[in-house]
Amino acid sequence: MKSSFLLAGALLLAGTSFAGAQSGPTRAEQLACRSDAQKLCASFIGQPQPMNACLKDNKAKLSGDCRKVVEARGG
Repeated sequence: MKSSFLLAGALLLAGTSFAGAQSGPTRAEQLACRSDAQKLCASFIGQPQPMNACLKDNKAKLSGDCRKVVEARGG
């Protein structure tokens, strides 16, 4: 449970770096990528730019919903 809160916080912080000056991720975007971020990019929790880079680098492995979020944000 604690890691879920950390991940949610990491995704909140990561929002602006998804695509430069765009606003942070919505709740729906956070939920779409929570599992993927925890599974594929857990070592980057709390590091917004590396987290976003990791999600982009692993785009082929992301769930469909998370892939749509990453692509919509320039990934």
